[in-house]
Amino acid sequence: MKRVDTIVAHVSGQIASGVYGPGHRLPSVRGGAEQFGVSKNTMAEAYDRLVARGLAVSRQGSGYYVSENRPAPVPKVKPDVTEAMGIMSLLREQLDQTYQTRPGDGRPPASWTEDADMRRVLRTSRSATAEVDFGYGSSWGLGALREWLRLTLAERSIATEPDGIMLTSGVNHGLDLIIRHFLEPGDTVFVDSPGYYPLFAKLRLAKANVVPIRRLEEGPDLDDMRQKLVVHRPKLFFTQSQAQNPTGGTLSPAHAFALLQMAEVHDFRLVEDDIFADLIAPTLPRLAAFGQQQRVLYVGSFSKTLSASLRCGYIAGAPDTIRSLVDLKMITMVATSLHVERVVLEMIESGQYLKNLRRLRGWIEEGTKATARALGDVGLEVSLPKVRGFYIWVPLPKQIEEVSFCRRAAEANIFIAPASVFHVDRDAPVAPAMRVNVAYGADSRFCAFLQEEVRNSRSIGGIDG
Repeated sequence: MKRVDTIVAHVSGQIASGVYGPGHRLPSVRGGAEQFGVSKNTMAEAYDRLVARGLAVSRQGSGYYVSENRPAPVPKVKPDVTEAMGIMSLLREQLDQTYQTRPGDGRPPASWTEDADMRRVLRTSRSATAEVDFGYGSSWGLGALREWLRLTLAERSIATEPDGIMLTSGVNHGLDLIIRHFLEPGDTVFVDSPGYYPLFAKLRLAKANVVPIRRLEEGPDLDDMRQKLVVHRPKLFFTQSQAQNPTGGTLSPAHAFALLQMAEVHDFRLVEDDIFADLIAPTLPRLAAFGQQQRVLYVGSFSKTLSASLRCGYIAGAPDTIRSLVDLKMITMVATSLHVERVVLEMIESGQYLKNLRRLRGWIEEGTKATARALGDVGLEVSLPKVRGFYIWVPLPKQIEEVSFCRRAAEANIFIAPASVFHVDRDAPVAPAMRVNVAYGADSRFCAFLQEEVRNSRSIGGIDG
């Protein structure tokens, strides 16, 4: 910790504990500098930070005083028990993180992605030390990073033109741009079911008619899709090919080929979310790899593999479509962050990103195995996903009533992501299940809670008597 940070923390603590009360004069800059053994400039900077935080005020010619109108302490937010199963509640929890135990989280802990080496790169980044460009940057995104992505997609057999790729502020931004560009209120879209619940919220906001397509282990249920194509004319089908969220399912070559044929015959586009692409084999089947550029929009991001604060993603597709999306991006937000894109590129060029991926793959493999063992020990049947991502789909005993289960978990300070949230029609009967993040699946508190729940469900079902 820097000296100025140490001083700010120390004086803040003294203010909080009442050593310096409201309106009391703080030691002079000279006196404080002597007390802490720092320069007067460092002491003045510490006081300026206290002023910026609302803890102190500066009176010209007199010095620094404790503010008489200090900011109120931020109240600790309690877990949202009454809305434990709400989409907005789950989205909010990803950011606020009020629960102690987090098997339902969408991300792994920061320790999996943000080690000391990565933080050192971020601190010493050329973007932070070089001459700063305060312009907007290109609406397409940083050219050098786009070129690196284009070459990386080629390794996945996805041919992309230089003007067929743009940068976004992550996958969610990319999906939002696609929805805004292609859909009018009342338009029909197909989605994986179970599928990515933040997408459902975006589509409802756009007033789209959302039709679920049952998700199987090898990809979307082709028979279900054929039946619904008799009734519906979708404009888009949103799907995840590999390590699907939430089931961890894959996409077989046969399913990929059949989906592309259906898209051609029925004239709809496929939006392929490949969020875990950098963590899995480039040879695995992707819809975008079949050469149907006009039919497939390919969306990816660095948000799962780098710091959650580095919001950087991309869309690849036919150049005319990408140009239209770039125009929409300019209208809605002008440009993405050039500084973030430079930091991501520097992480790549320094070799830190590759090192980070290797470490993250190891964490995922260990976490997946540990989670499967732990859940098996409490009496739940778990199938290991063929392609390792962050999630395992865990069926629950049929006697468990999902709403009550989630509320009991919330009362125990455990964050659960229940099956119903991942389905479009939440009122339709769904077999009880949950998505478990492999980083937290072996947590002892979570497992103890599950063991009690499984035991009680067996008792209700008459298995134990």
